[in-house]
Formats: sequence, structure tokens, C-alpha cells
Amino acid sequence: MQVYLPIAEVSVNAFLLLGLGGMVGVLSGMFGVGGGFLMTPLLFFIGIPPPVAVATEANQIVASSFSGVLAHFKRKTVDLKMGGVLLVGGLIGAAFGVVVFNYLKSIGQVDLLVRLCYVVFLGVVGGLMFIESLNAIRKSRKAGGSPPAARRQRTWVHALPFKMRFRTSGLYISVIPPVIVGVVVGILAAIMGVGGGFIMVPAMIYVLGMPTKVVVGTSLFQIIFVTAFTTMLHATTNYTVDIVLALLLLIGGVIGAQIGTRIGVKMKAEQLRILLALMVLVVCGKLALDLLLQPSELYSLGVSGGH
Repeated sequence: MQVYLPIAEVSVNAFLLLGLGGMVGVLSGMFGVGGGFLMTPLLFFIGIPPPVAVATEANQIVASSFSGVLAHFKRKTVDLKMGGVLLVGGLIGAAFGVVVFNYLKSIGQVDLLVRLCYVVFLGVVGGLMFIESLNAIRKSRKAGGSPPAARRQRTWVHALPFKMRFRTSGLYISVIPPVIVGVVVGILAAIMGVGGGFIMVPAMIYVLGMPTKVVVGTSLFQIIFVTAFTTMLHATTNYTVDIVLALLLLIGGVIGAQIGTRIGVKMKAEQLRILLALMVLVVCGKLALDLLLQPSELYSLGVSGGH
């Protein structure tokens, strides 16, 4: 069943889009990531232009994150205060990111930038996560299956001023690191169409020292507002949000998120992370290949056009 996407100006199979939305929804429920970092490249692969993929995906993340966060509210695993601090940074970053995106679009470099950002970020994040998960699994085996000790040691984060108490996370830390994490995530949401969960979740665990069970819900809570804001900016300045595409991805995403939340509860944290790391690396590899294989064709087109 082919549907025509008016803004993207391509026809795509509706069931393929529903399936992609569902798959990414499952991931967002399981890992607390918006899933955009996998969905946006998948949209490139099926022929959606990068500016449309980025802006529309930000829209779809709003819904799947909202669906995921409801499940976390029920379990009381959302730190609203921390979410609010992250959000302040996120909105600043998103506004800045859209300005950069629009400038690059005006000089015709946005497709390349988006793809390059993906290759670099997915490669780095996937690699680090994979190594870290392997180490965690090794440690838990050595310790006779007992979970690794909580990281409660003092770090540079604890030495910073402007401290605030985050009761749900059991933390008393400076608001500066969460705001910075928020800004970075906001910029990524605008330029890459991602919720930024794949950067925010590790940052919240390792930099801020938050307990893993609170991280997922809090990350989703912040992602909802940042991506909604990003979508609005893209829609009003770029006109690149494709409603038909967003709707199909959305329906799949909301159903998938509910399933993912249930699966996530049954699996160990290390297993979840290693699975996510592998998926990230696979998508990164495919994107890098596409970037390497494309220029030869583009170059020959340019030459023949010159004659």
C-alpha cells in the first residue's frame, strides 16, 4: 500500500513506515531513548530527504516518548526536578540548533552535515557503550552474579557551585552539568532529529551519577518538550515537517513504546545496553558506507553536467 508524502515528495509503503515506527517505539520503551538516532537514518535509507527526516522524526519522538513516560510516571521513576533543569538547557540548545540548521540549509550543506553527525555520534556512542556493557557483564559474573556496586564516589561534578537537591534521584549536585547536558541534547535534537536519549542516558548515569531506574523516565520527560519545541521551530521556519509521514510513524511508535516498556522490565540492564550498542554500531556502519560510496556518483554527475 503506497502512500504519497507531500512534503518529502516521495511515495512509500505505509506498512513499512508503521513497522519502522513500531520497532523504534519498542526501543524507546526498552532503553529510554527517543529512538530517533535509529529512525532518522532508516528514513534516509528508504529515500526520505534528510531535512524532512530530521524535522518529522522530532515530531514522532514527542509521541513515543510521551507514551513511554506515562508508564514511568505510574512507577514513580521520573525525577521532575532534574527533568526541569535538563529542559532549560534543552530549549536553549534546540533554538541554537535550528538557527545552525537553517543556515546550513540556505548554503545547501545540511544533508552532508546531518549524515556526518550521525556517523560520528553513532560510532562514538555505540563503541563506548559496547565496551562499558561488556565490562559490566564481566564484573557481575566475577562477583558471582551480584550487581556492580553503585557509583557514589565524589567527582569534579560535586565540586561545582549552584547546588540543588534532587530527591527522586537521591542527589545533591550543581545544576551546571545537567544544564550543559540539556544544551547539547537540544542542539542534537534540532540538527539530527533525535531525542538525544542515547547521549543523555549515559551522561545522566556517568556524569550526574543518577540511579539507572530513574534515568529512563526522566530522559523521556525532557525529550518530550525539547523535541516538541524543535518540531515547532522546524515547521515554522523550514516547512519540513511531513504530517502524513509523522502520523504513520506515530501510530507505530506509540504501540511499540508500550510493548518495549514491558520487555525492558524483564531484561538485565547490561543485556539491554549491549543490544542497543550493537544496533547503534550497525546503523553507523551502514551510514558510513553510504557516505563513502556516494561521492563517486555525485562527482561523475557534476563532471558530466559541466560539459
